[in-house]
Amino acid sequence: MRRSPAETAASVRKISRRTLLLGGAQLAFMGALGLRMRYLQVDQADQFRLLAEENRVKIRQLPPARGLLYDRNGAVIAENEQTFRIVIRKEDASQLDLVLAELERLIGLPESEQERVRKEIRSRETGPSAPITIADRLSWEAFSAVAANGPALPGVTPEVGLSRFYPLHEDFAHMVGYVGPVSSYDLSKMDEIDPLYRIPRFQMGKAGIEARLESTLKGKSGTMRVEQNVHGRIIRELDRQEGVAGANIQLTFDSKLQNFVQARLAGESAAAVVIDVESGDVLAAGSTPAFDPNLFVRGISVADYNALLENKFRPLPSKSMQGAYPPGSTFKMVTALAALEAGEVAPNETVRCLGHTEVGGRRFHCWKRAGHGNVDLTGSLRHSCDVYYYEMAQRVGIERIAAMGRKLGLGSTYDLPVSGENSGLMPDKQWKLVNRGAEWVVGDSLNASIGQGYVLTTPMQLAVMTARIATGREVIPRMIKSVDGVEQPLRGGGSLDINKNMLRSVRQGMYEVSNSSRGTAYSSRIANATLRMAGKTGTSQVRSAVVNNRDVPWEQRDHALFVSYAPFDAPKYAVSVVVEHGGGGSTAAAPVARDIMLFALHGAVPPLDSYPSSQRGTIRERLRNLPLRGSEEDETERSRA
Repeated sequence: MRRSPAETAASVRKISRRTLLLGGAQLAFMGALGLRMRYLQVDQADQFRLLAEENRVKIRQLPPARGLLYDRNGAVIAENEQTFRIVIRKEDASQLDLVLAELERLIGLPESEQERVRKEIRSRETGPSAPITIADRLSWEAFSAVAANGPALPGVTPEVGLSRFYPLHEDFAHMVGYVGPVSSYDLSKMDEIDPLYRIPRFQMGKAGIEARLESTLKGKSGTMRVEQNVHGRIIRELDRQEGVAGANIQLTFDSKLQNFVQARLAGESAAAVVIDVESGDVLAAGSTPAFDPNLFVRGISVADYNALLENKFRPLPSKSMQGAYPPGSTFKMVTALAALEAGEVAPNETVRCLGHTEVGGRRFHCWKRAGHGNVDLTGSLRHSCDVYYYEMAQRVGIERIAAMGRKLGLGSTYDLPVSGENSGLMPDKQWKLVNRGAEWVVGDSLNASIGQGYVLTTPMQLAVMTARIATGREVIPRMIKSVDGVEQPLRGGGSLDINKNMLRSVRQGMYEVSNSSRGTAYSSRIANATLRMAGKTGTSQVRSAVVNNRDVPWEQRDHALFVSYAPFDAPKYAVSVVVEHGGGGSTAAAPVARDIMLFALHGAVPPLDSYPSSQRGTIRERLRNLPLRGSEEDETERSRA
């Protein structure tokens, strides 16, 4: 059937509209495609050019600056110093032997270091883009030589980095600790490994505060995108996202006091602690001999490490925190307070000392074989009479003595940010049954009452005990003053719930130890009446046989101890001193404690008028010869002393 003219015209109009629609769609598509192609080929040409040609855009990790450590007055204890190093990445090390040979020519790279680099390149633990340090702490001349010869060193990148440095060297070695390169052993102990630790030779806290506060100090890494050529040389930096530096931490220590403590203990195997009795701030915690923590930063040599290990004075452990010693007669205040609190003795009640006590067929001697005669509480502390405390032990029993010891801070740790804090030992009947498989006997109580037997304390615990006796409050030591300027809360401070009159009686006995002409530490008294010191001597045996210390080897001699607080009328500081195998507490430890206490009270080398006039000539020479570190002003002060 033939269409009419009208139908034919209508059909033509429909085809035309369809054609126009299809044509418009095609034009729109072609236009969009053209615009996209222009965007990719023109606008993004540089970006894709960089991504082409063997994937030349690399993402590099930027290690953050480690947080700094300061003392309470703002003096730097641990800082970061600028260092020059050269690195290579596994993915860029196709010509490693050529590179190492050229570096041996340019900077004298030792064969041992070349082999280390090869080993790290081969290691499966090393990621393809992780930088491997070829040489660190280069001189400017060596660093410049490497940079100038870049074309002959494919894949090698000169970098300016940061490395830890301890400007006070030995002074804070045991408290602050040190950092060192991350090892496979370090990684094996981590549940989740921060990518920072995958960077070979990256430094992490290994000991002390550096280790305990690692998460606070290390910061967070940044990233950098760089363009490099086919030889691994960086052409330009594309963009950078800086990391977040670690937090700066202000410690409670006084660096000048710490230096004085270390200098005063020099030549001994010893420890000393100074605590602010009001705040609990640890102002100093010394241990001698010490070591330079900078030796560990880059990895200590075998020779240096063996020298530390073979030293009989044990320089590596912190004696103030890790050393556990029988407290000897410095423990007698614990026994006295236990007896007073139990109502088993009155302050003015006397006990007759004939030089020994017999219990169960065994004789327990007083240090003074002729005896002290009749002594009351004050006299027992003044003369350090053992027989008085043997009697108290029989009246009170170990459970009450142990309870008082724990109340005064013994037998526990204080959660301080240091390595290996020792809890010491405050034994009781249950402890002996569990750990020794035996019943507690009366003789054990007598030994414990004078700080012998199973009782063990650290110098830190002895300082805390003394601070609590001085204040009647639960003094808890603190080492972190602020973090990034935010003051950290004080710890403890509540009442010990010990009768004030009982504390007053014990304090009076400690006062007479140092200030009565018959006191065991009278020769170490403070002459200035406003700064008078209360204290207690201690001598702890390390052998059972009674032999003069001069007649036995050093390691078999008694430990010397002294604890004190001052001023007596308004206590500010508590000090403990332990001299390993030093002999008597009155001769070896008390003079050291007095010097340290006077430095704390004066904030500088003590003036001579703080000492008895008969001793000033000897004191002047001793103070002048101390190996102190300080400014010209400090030297002038020492000369005046």
